[in-house]
Amino acid sequence: MRSDEISVIAPNLKKRWSGVTSTVFRLVPVQKSQIGIACTGPNLPPELPKITLIGLIFMRARKPRIWHARRNTEMLAGLALKWILRKNLKLVFTSAAQRAHSRYTRWLIRRMDAVVATSAKAGAFLQVPHRVIMHGVDCDRFRPAAHKRDVKEALGLPADHCLIGCFGRIRHQKGTDRFVEIMMRQVKRHSDVTAVITGGTTVDNRGFEDDLSGRVTRAGMAGRIQFLGEQPDGRVPEFFRAMDIFVAPQRAEGFGLTPLEAMASGVPVVATRAGAFEEMIEDGQTGLIVDTEDDEGLEAAIEELIAAPERRAAMARAARAHVLDNFALETEATALTALYRSLLDDGGENGDDEGQHDG
Repeated sequence: MRSDEISVIAPNLKKRWSGVTSTVFRLVPVQKSQIGIACTGPNLPPELPKITLIGLIFMRARKPRIWHARRNTEMLAGLALKWILRKNLKLVFTSAAQRAHSRYTRWLIRRMDAVVATSAKAGAFLQVPHRVIMHGVDCDRFRPAAHKRDVKEALGLPADHCLIGCFGRIRHQKGTDRFVEIMMRQVKRHSDVTAVITGGTTVDNRGFEDDLSGRVTRAGMAGRIQFLGEQPDGRVPEFFRAMDIFVAPQRAEGFGLTPLEAMASGVPVVATRAGAFEEMIEDGQTGLIVDTEDDEGLEAAIEELIAAPERRAAMARAARAHVLDNFALETEATALTALYRSLLDDGGENGDDEGQHDG
């Protein structure tokens, strides 16, 4: 991409896939129709507009640009580009963390030109002026099934069962163990219920997953509580569409997109108060919310929806409408682009780069 076409740089300076990586990769394709934007960093998908790190070093400084960081390393890189290499940058940082920031992080944040929080809860931990721009979801990609039974059959799942899903990284903070323990009791009570667990496991959590799957196997429930592993990105929406109930049993979370993806897919959600779940789910309308450490309440909420298919159907319709109205990906992209333009307008335009190119 030609550097004179770039007004915003979205760095992704981490090789391993993460929630931040997902945010950048899903937003940039939408934002590129609104403003000149390019990614930089390792392992970028070929379809994304990009500028290499070498290209950044030789980028002319006459044109002001936005550097939108989402990690400490990216804030530090933006400061180095601005103050050491004298690039004409306005620095933006997005924070999803719901905890007190370290002294080092606070030092970096104070040097940003604008700060965004992904939820009001995350904003409460910031000690600088900020605005809340919540994440959105691609409502075309995540959409309800025209015929849910057909989707279940295509995935090899029992078409006549109430499918209850828990998707994402398998680890203690995500509450996968809570979900498994609850579902081991639920599948005994209900012969037409099957639990579906998808998601990857890091090396340090393989023992955790092995212990859970081993308990399920020893109890003779492997067919009713299925560990299906990490799914190809293209199949993920199909798994959401196939579910009748989605459970987000997290003990801790930064933001947490999976409830939004489920609701966009027309699936009611049972979630804890972790992450931004309280701010995205209308309790009693699009799903049910329970206290983060309330295992009994979590199980009771799941049981409540298993027993009420008509209520699930009403919640499914309300969930889809709620996401379309409040959490479409385009809404997030437009809010960020408006922020970028306000910063660029404040900085003024001092001419364009000419003849600068980057792959």
